[in-house]
Amino acid sequence: MRWLMGLVVLLTLARPAGAAEQELELSIDGRTTLATLRAPASMGPDTPLVVMTHGTLAHKDMEVIQGVAKALEQRGIASLAHTLSLGLDRRKGMYDCAVRHDYLVDDAVAEIGAWVNRVRGLSSQVYVFGHSRGGNQVARYLAASQAPPVAGAVLLAPVTAKAEADLRASYAQTYGKLLEPFLEQATKEVAAGRGGEWMDVPGFIYCRNAVVTARAFASFYAADAGQDTAALVARLKLPVLVLAATKDTVVPDVIASFAPSADSSGGRIKLEKIEDADHFFRDLFAEDVADRIAEFIKQTR
Repeated sequence: MRWLMGLVVLLTLARPAGAAEQELELSIDGRTTLATLRAPASMGPDTPLVVMTHGTLAHKDMEVIQGVAKALEQRGIASLAHTLSLGLDRRKGMYDCAVRHDYLVDDAVAEIGAWVNRVRGLSSQVYVFGHSRGGNQVARYLAASQAPPVAGAVLLAPVTAKAEADLRASYAQTYGKLLEPFLEQATKEVAAGRGGEWMDVPGFIYCRNAVVTARAFASFYAADAGQDTAALVARLKLPVLVLAATKDTVVPDVIASFAPSADSSGGRIKLEKIEDADHFFRDLFAEDVADRIAEFIKQTR
């Protein structure tokens, strides 16, 4: 039945361009997650398809995701942009900071994997893409499997170990209180099996005066090896394209972070700069990103 469902969707996608965009739903761990599937009018089983993961607290319809997805469609490449649930059912738009936070960084691994499995019947060439923190989460997904069912990965301005360390270091300046007491409390609660305990904290990621579970706070602020995206990528065996923006002030060290592994990878890891782009690759920079992805896919097919 799975192949039949994939065939029905594939036939639908083969209609003219006006019918090439679909909203999809997928139940993961009891929550409904949402995605947008975009495809060229001539979609077939050999059409490359890119599964796209957004950045921190963001969503599938943000400008950088939509811009790149639409540019890929114009280049004959399909995409599926999904919204991470972040513990919520049918989440849409940016995460509302007034809502309590109970989700982990690694929750994205299962969700990315579920969407990859969902589209494998549509294309024989599936790639994964992640922007910002989504780039790190895509790397975590790939590192969690010895044989990921994808042809390659694209990381757009991915979060680095230094960016995560800077986030911790700037906590007191941003929120007016030291991070360490809250992180110590969260770590103790998790160790005692009380990770679901709620904490009132002066700030959580981008949200001021947040209510967050101990496990969520520890997941984002405790240092762990998985925060080093470059190290994760260095261990992979599949082709990876890393794109850095030369005017990125959010993650300014992408080039410095990935250069050593790119230089020693024998060409498996490609590190490229997009001149004058900032972290969000607006307007024509999305076209440049799509051009680089299209060339990468051409070289890896």
